[in-house]
Amino acid sequence: MLYVFNVVLPVFALILIGYLCGRTGKLGTSASIELNRFVVWLALPAQLFNFAANSGWQTLWQPGFIAAFFLSCLLVFALVLFISWHRTGDLAAASFNGLSASYSNTGYMGIPLCALALGQDGLAPAIISTFIVFVMFALATVFIEIGILSHKKSHEIILSVAKSLCTNPLLIAPVAGLLWAASDLQIYDPIAQVIAFLAAASTPCALVSIGLFLLQKSDAPASQAWGISFAKLFVQPLIAWIIASPILDLPGLWVTAIVILSALPTGTGPFMLAQYYKADGSVISRVVLITTVGSLLTLSLFLWMSNGV
Repeated sequence: MLYVFNVVLPVFALILIGYLCGRTGKLGTSASIELNRFVVWLALPAQLFNFAANSGWQTLWQPGFIAAFFLSCLLVFALVLFISWHRTGDLAAASFNGLSASYSNTGYMGIPLCALALGQDGLAPAIISTFIVFVMFALATVFIEIGILSHKKSHEIILSVAKSLCTNPLLIAPVAGLLWAASDLQIYDPIAQVIAFLAAASTPCALVSIGLFLLQKSDAPASQAWGISFAKLFVQPLIAWIIASPILDLPGLWVTAIVILSALPTGTGPFMLAQYYKADGSVISRVVLITTVGSLLTLSLFLWMSNGV
């Protein structure tokens, strides 16, 4: 439990710092907006590009694990999206909820946790899962666009979705990184350093921004954030385990990895996407906080059960 606490604590601490700075007036009301713009247009794209460009293709092709993790994400995304859409009739908002329930914080928390729990062999599943959440990000973007443009004709929706996918920096960056990795070219050192500086700022700025956003009042019922958090911390890991172990019979290390990665708290990606679309991020910010704190117990439990098995 100690190493889970050590990984979760910085995430929670940065959210708390943002909250306290907003509460005491050290950061004004515009700080969250400006931090979000910096993360969406500069820091997070740099982080996604850097990650994709430095990942080796040889370690990424694990069909069984890819199928299990992707299906667990997809099923939870679809389940929460359908329930939210049925209740509110708002496809865009339901898409944000679905992404929040299926978007694991694999980059910041998954990689160190898997390395600590499984050693160097745990890095491969953590890296693969990070690329899969990119796919979920793109899928959610499609549904969000459809929801926003539901009043338009079919061909207009298709053109708008295609334009959004091709101009969204959070989607362009990882694709560009993968293409760069495939080219076997080296990035000019000073340019690489600039990208690294921006990438390093992504996570702390996003988490501080979430802390600031928690100060804003929301009309959404508290049960909504708790329901999404339950799906993230319990439903997704259960589905992932069922697919990986009883159905696909993956090796023990990969089963443990998929449970850990599925049980991770919600990352900042859905919140950043909501800010990109100027949507209400209050529910998402609360889901990030609830799942981050809750994962201290759930991850410890799942790791204990895995070691026991």
